[in-house]
Formats: sequence, C-alpha cells, structure tokens
Amino acid sequence: MFKIIKDNRLKNTVNTLSFFKRQQRRAQSNSSQDIVSSADVVIIGGGIAGCNTLYQLTKRGVNAVLLERSKLTSGTTWHTAGLVWSLRPCDLEVKLLQDSRTVYSELEKESGDYAGWINNGGLFISRSKVRTQEYMRLHTLGKALGQGSQLLDSHEAQKIFPILDPSVFQMALYAPQDGTIDPAMACAALVKMSKKNGGKVYEDCPVLDIHYSHNMLGNKEVTGVHTDKGFIRTKCVVNCGGAWGPRIARYAGVPALPLVPFKHAYVVCDALPEMRGCPNLRDHDVNLYLKVQGETVSIGGYEGNPHILDQVPDNLQFHLYELDWDVFGVHMTSAATLCPKLGQVGVKSTVCGPESFTPDHKPLLGEDTNVFGLYHNCGYNSAGMMFSAGCGIQMAEWIVTGRPRYNMFTFDVRRFTTAQLSRAHWVRESSHEAYAKNYSIVFPHDESLAGRDASHDALHQELVDDGAVMQARAGWERPAFFIPGEKIRVQQYDWGGNNDYPRNLDQRYEEVLKGDYTFDFSKHHALIGNEALACRNGAALFDMSYYGKFYLTGPDARRTAELAFTADLSKSDDRVVYSLMLNNKGGVEADVTVSILDGGSGQLHEPIFKGRGYYIVASGFSATHVLAHLRKIVQMNQLRANITDVTKQLCILSVQGPNSQRILQRYTDAGLANDAFPVSTHRSIRISKAADAADGKQYTCRALRIGWAGELGWELHVPSSHAIQVTLPPVVCALGPLPGASDGAEKEITFQPALVRADGIKNSGWRALTSLSAEKGYHLWNADLRTDDNPIEANLGFTCRNDGEYIGNEQVTRARKEGVTKKYAYFTLNEKIPLFGQEAIFRNGEVVGYLRRGEYAYYLDKPIGIGYVNNEGDVVTKDYLKDGDYEIEVMGKKYKATVHLKSPFDPTNQRILGNYGELGMDENTHEPHAGQNERAGGSE
Repeated sequence: MFKIIKDNRLKNTVNTLSFFKRQQRRAQSNSSQDIVSSADVVIIGGGIAGCNTLYQLTKRGVNAVLLERSKLTSGTTWHTAGLVWSLRPCDLEVKLLQDSRTVYSELEKESGDYAGWINNGGLFISRSKVRTQEYMRLHTLGKALGQGSQLLDSHEAQKIFPILDPSVFQMALYAPQDGTIDPAMACAALVKMSKKNGGKVYEDCPVLDIHYSHNMLGNKEVTGVHTDKGFIRTKCVVNCGGAWGPRIARYAGVPALPLVPFKHAYVVCDALPEMRGCPNLRDHDVNLYLKVQGETVSIGGYEGNPHILDQVPDNLQFHLYELDWDVFGVHMTSAATLCPKLGQVGVKSTVCGPESFTPDHKPLLGEDTNVFGLYHNCGYNSAGMMFSAGCGIQMAEWIVTGRPRYNMFTFDVRRFTTAQLSRAHWVRESSHEAYAKNYSIVFPHDESLAGRDASHDALHQELVDDGAVMQARAGWERPAFFIPGEKIRVQQYDWGGNNDYPRNLDQRYEEVLKGDYTFDFSKHHALIGNEALACRNGAALFDMSYYGKFYLTGPDARRTAELAFTADLSKSDDRVVYSLMLNNKGGVEADVTVSILDGGSGQLHEPIFKGRGYYIVASGFSATHVLAHLRKIVQMNQLRANITDVTKQLCILSVQGPNSQRILQRYTDAGLANDAFPVSTHRSIRISKAADAADGKQYTCRALRIGWAGELGWELHVPSSHAIQVTLPPVVCALGPLPGASDGAEKEITFQPALVRADGIKNSGWRALTSLSAEKGYHLWNADLRTDDNPIEANLGFTCRNDGEYIGNEQVTRARKEGVTKKYAYFTLNEKIPLFGQEAIFRNGEVVGYLRRGEYAYYLDKPIGIGYVNNEGDVVTKDYLKDGDYEIEVMGKKYKATVHLKSPFDPTNQRILGNYGELGMDENTHEPHAGQNERAGGSE
C-alpha cells in the first residue's frame, strides 16, 4: 500500500487542485463595480463562515457587504472534506448541527440550484467499552433532541458499510441524517441568495485596515473598513478570516486572537465500487475518518504530531502543502486495518492545507471584548462546513437583536480572559492539545494538560502542599479535590512526547486524571464525598479566589446597577444581594452577588469613593463575560460609572459547615451570631493569625455571610498580600468510602462527625463544592442556568424586582403573566449510579427534556439531576410537573426518578441559619418552601 502511495506523491497537489476546480461554481460578484461607501455590516472573508453570515444577515434585511481578498472559498473552505454530523456530546452543538443541515437541505429549494448537500448517513465505530458508553450517551442525548440514531453490532454495521472487518471493532452508532456538503456549491448558492436579498460581494478586494475611534468613555468603536478599492463606513465588522483571523483582528487593535493554523490533510483514493451508497465513517479510537462520495473514499484524521504553522501567507489561495507521509501514514494503516480493501487501492490525490484550531476546540464567535462593533466568526477547528450554517443564524441574531437565541457562551470569544490571550505559549500549546485530542473521548471531568500552571492565587502552593489536585478554569489553577499526604504538581506541557518534546518524568498528575476517564463513578468518588460530608457534618475551607471581583462606582453607579441587576438594591449598605443580569430577551447573562457599599478606609477590600458603590462577585469562568456585559451597559447608556477589576488583588476563603462559626470565632473579635451578623450581610472584620491570640497580629478583610454549599458559613474576601496569614489551619479527618463508590476507590474509615475536631477544618475542592451546591439546589450558570433561560423558567423569579427598568424586565413580566413552556426541576434516583448531565428526561414515557447537570448528592446518598421539563409548547404548571411518572435514561437504560420543585435537602433553609436541630428533611417534597437562595450560583 505505502509503495503505491509514495509513487503518486509528486503529482498530488496538481491533481487535487484540478479536481476541486472542476467542481467549483461561483456566483457573480460585484468586483467590477465601485465599492459601496457605507454598509450596516461588513464581513471580511469569503469562505463558508462569511457566506453563511452574509446569507443570514440579508435574510433579515440587513445592508451587508462581503469582502474577499481573492476568490470565494479560496482560503481553506475550498479544500475542506465537508463532513456534516448530527451527534455531539453537548446539546448546543447538536442543535447547531441540526440547524446547519436544515439550511443546507433547504438552500437548494430556495436557490433553484444544487447546493451540494448529500445525505448519505454517518457511522461511528467503537473499539472499546468506554467508547461504547460514550456513544450510548450520544444516542440518549440525540433521542432527547429529536436526532434519532441506531446502536449496531459489528455485523450489522458491516451490512451498511460492506468493506468493514467486523472483528476489529465492538459496535457502531449509525445516524441516518448525516452527510456531506460540497463547499464550492454551498457558497455559490449562499451568495446567490444573498445577492437576491440585496447583499453585495466584492472579490479581489483585500482589507488594508479597520478604523475605530475612542468614545467619551475611552472604549474602542468600529467606524469603517479601508480596502484597496476604497473606504466603507460601518459600525459593524465581522471577522470571518479563518486561519487569517488573528491578522484581521490586529487591524482593529486586538493584539491576540486565540487561534493557531495547522497543516491538516486527507487523501482521495481511487474508485472502489463497494463504497457506493455507504455512509461516512468515524473511527474515533484511532483518530480516523472516511468520507464517501460516489465510489470514492477520502481518508483523513488527526495526529499527535501535526505541523504547526507560525502564520499563513496572504497569497495562499487555492494552494496546498506537500503531504508529510511520516505524519499522515498512521491513518492509512488504521484505515487498512479497519477496511482491508482500502489497503489495496491507490491514491488519486492528496489534500494538505491550513486549518485553524483554538485552545478549547470551540469556535470564536461574538463581539470582541475590547472593541465594540467587531464580531468574530472563525476558528472552527476543521468543522466549519458543519457548524457555520447553524452559527450563521446565531451570528445574525447576535448582530441584529443584540444577543443570539441559543446559549452560545462556550463559543463566545469572551470566554477567554485577557491574561490567557496574552500568553502565546498557552494558545499554541492548548491548540495543539485540542487538535491531538479531537477524537478523544469527552469525559465529564477531564482536564487539560496544556498551558497550565499560569495563574495562581496566593494560596496555591499551600494547597498543593496539602494534597490539592488542581484543575484549570479561565486560566486559573483551583483545587479540584485533595489527596492527603501527596504533593501532585501540574507539569509543563510535554506535547504527549510529540513534536520533538520529551515526556515528563513526573507523570503523577496525568495518572490522577486517569481516575476520571470513565462514565462510571470516579476513582476519586470517595475522596470527593469525604470533603462534601466534612462540610455537611463539620467544617470545610474552599478556596474560591479565582472568582471575578469588581467594584462599580462613580456618579452613575446606582443607575448602572438598576439597569444591570434584577434584584432590589435599595437596601442598607451592609446587604449582600443575589441577583441576575439579563439580556434584552430576558435570558440570564450571569448570576452574581452584589454587596452594597459606602466609601471605606481606602484599603483594598474597602475602597474610598463618593456615593453608593457595589462590590460584584461573579464566577471566574464567566468573569470576562460579566465585565464586558457591564461595560456595554455603561457604554450604550453613556453612563459615568467606573468598573474596577480587583480579581487578582483579593482572595476568597469560604468557611462552611456546622462548625464554621465556632472555628471562625476563635480568630476574630467580631460578633458572628445571627443577630450580630445576619445571613446575606457583609462587614469588615479583623482576623488573627493564630487562634485565641488576643494580642497577636490581626488582618482586616471583608466577610460575607453567604455560601454555595447550603450551610452556615462565611466568605472572607482577603487582600492577596496577607491571604496566607488569614488561612485557617486544616485538619486531616479520618474519612471513609461512600455509597456508590466504584471498585478501586479509596478505602478509608467511615466518616463520623465527631472525627472533625472542634478547632479543625478540612481543605476541600471544587468537585465537592459543585456536588454540595446541586444537592442544596443552587444554580450553576452555563449549566442549569443559561442565556436561553429566563428567571421564571429557572424558578428565580424572587430575584427580579417588580418595579424598575432593569434590562429584560418586560420579558420577565410577560413570563410571570403568561406562564412558561419549560420549567426547572430536580430529579433524584434510588439507584447508586453517576449522573453527568445530558441524560434524557421521560414523563409518562415521552421525552420532555434532558438533564443540564448531574451530581452525586453525598448527604442524601443518591444521584441528583437538574433539568428543564417541556410541555410541547404549552404552559408548564405545578400540576403538570407533579402528576407525571418520570424516568431518566442513562446510556440507554431508563431509571425511575422522583421529581422535586425544590431540592429535598434542607428545603426550609435552616442550616444556613445555623439551626441544626429539626431540619425537616423531606425527600419527597414537591412544593418550594420559604427561604432565600443566599449565594450566587458560581458557574464552573
């Protein structure tokens, strides 16, 4: 086989180029005409992303112009494989793919021309038990979202793909709605319809610069685009530059866009009659895909040692690189093993071109963090053909209405922090890992190895020394859980031993991560449960320092707060208020805590300012998004308000549990009783370095009586300079295995509350904290609370004041009056099985939704899931929720579930008051009880 391939190598580029040019069909452009002087939107880049964006904008009546420096599709679109799948491991991507297929299938009817869509189905091959489990999860999620698929044994798979060797794999997942799209034909049809709708396309029109100005608040705003054909006035530019996206961003003063170009390849084989009518195929376990077109099959995949391009030349149009067989050869071997006949056919041509990849393997969409009016739509990780049509719909909604219809945060460019974007090595390393792991199993608790150990809080080393196993969120290292007696440090990225990098000698962190490479209970299930139960029965210390922390001050701070926050902030200046931030569609952009302040002493935790100010705390995961949202409110309303980011300067130590007050009282002279320090209040207190040291060194901090665990507790917001001195000493408790722990889980002594000393506190991590929050029933933004949920749907109407002009208030008022067609609910199972989210919800035998979030509730000793129940467009009432018989489908098996309108854990909120007597636990309660959700739901 390889001899035949090598003999064909020298003529591959020429043959491939002519192969694609024979298929190319372009709509007539406006290149010969004078360029327009103004436009509502200017799109830069004539690939599939740009053409889809133009099409969707012009459908909505927008005066849009597309600029292409060469010819349409000439960058990377023309050589793409064009595979379109339907099943992915998250709901957003499944919905976007469904929209893409709808666009492509309907485009032919609209244009009257063949648009290149071929619906030949898709087949996923599994060679292992754990891969089969992943496919069963995909099958279940697809069922919940109306995307049917079939689980096949190897011989059944061979019937629809005859050249398969059934002895090589275990089973397959078949999705009949999958297919391929021809890039040239699709772009031609999109442009034809765009021009019919009034859009304009200019080929051979390179962009030379993007003009912007600074408004009165100092923010950048797009004002126009300079091309070699003239200047176009516009307030909106969409960067659809693909691999050239970072260069376009720099025109607008954006120093870095997290996107790296790679050489990506596939080969086109000689005809094989048996391939006619076969579906496309993915063999994820060996990083292989097969594209079928007539009697021809193309072979491609993703390697661990790809060629990384420092940059892509401007003049790279309809150009291919020479294929490196030392890199690509592994895919030919894999293909011949799976399909022996492929080892007997020759290679017609090779295709090796640039493709762009991002650090988290998600596209870059949405408005830039620092330049108003600059939108990005690029970085598709070699999946632009299948995602860009669905994303084009969302981009058009984003530009026209202000926000997309779907929750696009995982694609939003604002998911990255400024610090992350400033680290070129992080972008490069993480993008390589994204490429190399493109077909890896997506485990719910997997962690990246690339670009790590960059941002720490002041407690980092102390926590590592105490056994913390770190996880990375928004570039910050934070403790996931603790292994007592171990010091497991995150190592520098070793590129998996590829690209001439030696493997790290210390592999302990990677070995720990392997304990979570499962869809069963984690190997660390018992350790995490011990931390959770230490909080429930004693006291736990959580490092929450990675959270975003902002001060809102200035003459118009109050007005800004009234617009931005749903809650009533007219309370006294010692209150901590849980509030939502909504968009103009009523969707939840964030949930935060807002501490109402008067000017302080000038210390970091109590700054000096005039009038009323606000201390805002948001999840670190969404901090950049929250900051951008606040700044846009200020900018759009021309308000005189200052937003100061103090995230790095302040640490958050959260002390939670029945013993928290007794422990904390030993380190402070501040009164901590309910009457002296009520729930949901804050104040400055002094903390001693040592317990009971009346004359010892003391440090001031801001204490907030709130928590995310549902227990008595405080958060200490401490200047980073003395966070170490304020840290309370931990004690290692004798803890034990928990119900549901898988074989191989840590074996320890059964936990008893008495084993926690009165003056001891246990360091605990985020895995325990997210479990505790789900058990209590608190929300988690970007999981069970998102931009496509409104407060009434999410049972958070209590956070929305009845008067005022906050953004989204009209939609909330309407939802209160008319009811909602989906409703937030909790589900508990009696079986000891793990839930991760994305499992299907059945009511009376019919699919009514899927879990957004799943955890093991260690105190209740059962799995708990959170999701929204739908009623086929009708209003969801309490009776509708309560009267149904519910089941949760987990990897193809249905389990009886109990529905709750509020979590059964402490439904009357006695524990946060310190009342640990009669708790009134009612595992079968349906009705919400009085009480307040005292903490922002800290998103991941």
